Amino acid sequence: MPFFRKIFAIGFTICLTSGAAMAAKCGNTSSGFEAWKASFAKEAQRSGVGKRGLQALAASKYSSATISADRNQKSFRYSLSKFMQIRGSATIEAQGRKRLAKNPKFYASLEKHYGVPAGVLLAIHGMETGFGGFMGDTRVVSAIVTLTYDCRRSDFFKPHAIGALKLVDQGMITGNTRGAKHGELGHTQFLPGNAYKYGVDASGDGRVDLYNLADAMATTANFLRKNGWKPGKGYQEGQPNFRVIKEWNAATVYQQAIAIMAAKIDG
Repeated sequence: MPFFRKIFAIGFTICLTSGAAMAAKCGNTSSGFEAWKASFAKEAQRSGVGKRGLQALAASKYSSATISADRNQKSFRYSLSKFMQIRGSATIEAQGRKRLAKNPKFYASLEKHYGVPAGVLLAIHGMETGFGGFMGDTRVVSAIVTLTYDCRRSDFFKPHAIGALKLVDQGMITGNTRGAKHGELGHTQFLPGNAYKYGVDASGDGRVDLYNLADAMATTANFLRKNGWKPGKGYQEGQPNFRVIKEWNAATVYQQAIAIMAAKIDG
């Protein structure tokens, strides 16, 4: 091999080795978590995460509860009828209708602005947190960072970990903010990357707070609209907007349940 080609080959190998060394290495137990965080901090900083976000990352803890929940998801394997029974669809429908009747102008304004009917928003709200009754007890940053470290779906959760740290930078959440086991936050359980991307300050207080009902509902409507919701079109299976519900949740039974409940809430 000519000398200059040898030099090029050696240099290329060094570059590849350096790149691999810079990448944070995932793991399936807690043993490598602290070392991974130190490596991921560099990646987060390159992605625009600032001082407060990096501090939240450094303070995050490996969430065994999150890993346990991720390993034991069962409800999405049920039949539609069983899934709706377990999730309490009849209660969600009844409560959804009451909430719509109590505040029709609010939901009408959301539909006018985003094109998403009240029934869809209320079905999601009821399904995710029982209309805000329980929004989670797990630290959001620790949960989402743990899932990014875990090798199962690291690439999927990485943008949401970066998003969570940027939310900390912006003061939208802190390292102690509580959410669901997979790091979802607020009334409709947004993953942090989506909260960062689609967040709306509907209350007008100068910040996006997904634990505030107005902000959460507007952000949910904004997410659906930005992901292809067509105002005035149907959302049942086979209709144009059903595929947009898939953007919210990938499980078929979830999509079907939302469409059915939403229609009953909308009347």
